[in-house]
Amino acid sequence: MTMMMQAAAAEILVPAASSAAWMSRLGHIDLAEEVPVALVYNGVSHAVMMATPRELEDFALGFSLSEGILEDSTELLDIEQRATCRGISVEMTVTHERFAALMARRRNLVGRTGCGLCGVDSLDQVFRPLSPVGTGEVIAPSAIAHAVANLPALQDLHLRVHAVHAAAWATSQGDVVLVREDVGRHNALDKLIGALAAGPADPGEGFAVITSRCSYEMVQKSVAAGIGVLVALSAPTQLAIEIAQDAGLTLVAWAKGARRTICTHPHRIAP
Repeated sequence: MTMMMQAAAAEILVPAASSAAWMSRLGHIDLAEEVPVALVYNGVSHAVMMATPRELEDFALGFSLSEGILEDSTELLDIEQRATCRGISVEMTVTHERFAALMARRRNLVGRTGCGLCGVDSLDQVFRPLSPVGTGEVIAPSAIAHAVANLPALQDLHLRVHAVHAAAWATSQGDVVLVREDVGRHNALDKLIGALAAGPADPGEGFAVITSRCSYEMVQKSVAAGIGVLVALSAPTQLAIEIAQDAGLTLVAWAKGARRTICTHPHRIAP
């Protein structure tokens, strides 16, 4: 055994008495947990994601909506979590119509791996049809700055582990009212979308803030959820900008302090 292997073997994860189930400790260092989460629809496992095991009902609902499995939150009839020795299973009961559509979609994906994306054999299939987002409210730059400045203090998990992404929802005045965190940036956004769908907030009245870079998937998920303004603390990809432009989403990137870059549809940002 090499010295490196010996050192790794000596690092034993000891659960902290005061920590929640989604945290462990390595000596005096808090660590975010990352576990397999199976998303099961009407008894059929559809996807397994590595995720931080908290707010998983928000995650399952948000994933279902942002990936087009469900069209509306009312189509989710029941949801239950089951912990196993290998991970967590989130078992959902959905309407017969949505389950039939999911099964048809799964049959169409069998054996298709042509361009390197699972279940995709044509470049045209990478981009799901998206309905343009609504007009939405006009957001003041000061509201964006206010939300971005206050978000770090509300990231309770990140303050402990410094290893997770966040997605937050702010009112048009910039008050952060929802925060979801996860080791995966897509997961954090799905959790936020699920929380929005389950609560009273209107995706057209306010804006979302993500602490990560903005890839095309983040834009697609936001548009699918009806979010009109997406603010990213980091950079966007070129494809993210193109999809945001086509879908009518206002994408704001490099938002730090008083600085920001409006990439698409500036009419929703006040002068």
